[in-house]
Amino acid sequence: MVTVLTETGEREVRDARVDGDALWLPVRDAEAATGWESRPEGFCRGDVCVPLPRGPEQEILRGPSVNVAGLWRHLGQPVVKSAQGDAWVLATSGRDRAAALQSLQAPDFTLPDLAGRAHSLSDYRGRKVLLVTWASW
Repeated sequence: MVTVLTETGEREVRDARVDGDALWLPVRDAEAATGWESRPEGFCRGDVCVPLPRGPEQEILRGPSVNVAGLWRHLGQPVVKSAQGDAWVLATSGRDRAAALQSLQAPDFTLPDLAGRAHSLSDYRGRKVLLVTWASW
């Protein structure tokens, strides 16, 4: 079992296979974890499609499996894995984060309150909001 962490959340994948710096996931799990969909023209998110590179050293799609680490690197994004290879982080580059900060608009997210009711940041657009966060690390 492998845990894949992205900005959209955490996903545990039972049928994952680690091969050095490659993380092979079934297509359905790769799509769910990354938000990128496998299509004949490459990998797509919405209207944006990225063609896949050619050559065995850059192989991203192999039958029913996707090398999500290779896809992420092809997209120019950083990939980090644990020493055991059981946890992988598909991150966003500092350049892309900086570009998002230029808009001065926080990205939308949804979290539950203590009673379990979901609250989205977009529900409070136009109003002042105090966000309090905490992490154990």
